[in-house]
Amino acid sequence: MKYDREQFMAHFGQVFESSPWFAESVYERHGGKIVSAFELAAQFEAALRRAGPEEQLNLLRAHPELACAVREDLTGESRREQAAAGLDACSKAEFKQFEELNRVYRDRFGFPFIIAVAGLDRHQILSAFQSRINNEHEQEFQTALDEVCKIASVRITNALHERA
Repeated sequence: MKYDREQFMAHFGQVFESSPWFAESVYERHGGKIVSAFELAAQFEAALRRAGPEEQLNLLRAHPELACAVREDLTGESRREQAAAGLDACSKAEFKQFEELNRVYRDRFGFPFIIAVAGLDRHQILSAFQSRINNEHEQEFQTALDEVCKIASVRITNALHERA
């Protein structure tokens, strides 16, 4: 399957949250040719790993915080992913817990907590949040990049299924 630039950007421009330049990079390198979701996800991950630390940090910072009050700046993908994990149905106590963890995490690491929420419920997400908040900075930076790649893989698979 082959996409022209406009089609590729329309389908995959938001694979990495609010960071379409990664999709541009993948398109430039591979010309919009897609063999499989797995291969395209690997191309996006390679683009991320080739990027410098500043670009990687900017990508992490482009991600929304989890379970915040309704935000207009969430991408459609993020809104659907968070809703599917039940993050839009938290109790007041859970919202408060997420807000506090979001604040502590961002202060500690300089970017929001990132986790691929597909297949997880809000209790599993809270547990991971509480576990990872004590990681060393470099370990958590790498974990966040790994989670971005998992999110990208899900988004790519969904985009290809929508097109089929």
